[in-house]
Amino acid sequence: MTYYTYCDKMSAQISSRLPRKFLSEIESMVKEGYYLNASDFVREAVREKLEEIKEIRLREVPLKEAKGEIYHYLEQNPDSYPYDIANELRLELSLVHEALIELRKEGKAVELE
Repeated sequence: MTYYTYCDKMSAQISSRLPRKFLSEIESMVKEGYYLNASDFVREAVREKLEEIKEIRLREVPLKEAKGEIYHYLEQNPDSYPYDIANELRLELSLVHEALIELRKEGKAVELE
């Protein structure tokens, strides 16, 4: 099995202190085969946290702009749920619903059951 990792030019090294309990749990997960090593675990944890934060930082855009973005998104991702659109475009779910209603009225989107 081949594994790929980050190129030195694309990554930076940081150090951090963790409670021994955390390190013990991480080492246990590595031994069980969930991660290649502790660094792999930390990278995944950071990636997940950044995604979580990204979802929290919603953008405020006017309805007209949201409609354009949503229409383009639907062209690339047909059969999408409003929740997925909101998360991907970092828009308020209520704005997505409002824009979809208008797009349906304009014949630019259809609701699938």
